[in-house]
Amino acid sequence: MTDSKNINNPVGQGGGQRKKQSRAERQNNGPHRNLDRQSAADRKAELVRKMREKAEAAEAAAGQTGDDTDQN
Repeated sequence: MTDSKNINNPVGQGGGQRKKQSRAERQNNGPHRNLDRQSAADRKAELVRKMREKAEAAEAAAGQTGDDTDQN
């Protein structure tokens, strides 16, 4: 019996029990990775949005205190 190291032709699997993987999937670059990247991009966009809101709120607060000092 020959020892095959090919993922699509594993020895002792009885033939066809494992899903044939595409080249991209073997390189860990399959459709699941695209979903992971998309969810990471969504989290990053949400974080950037929150940071911008905080920065705008800080600017508004600084602007109000600056106006108060000008009026006094």
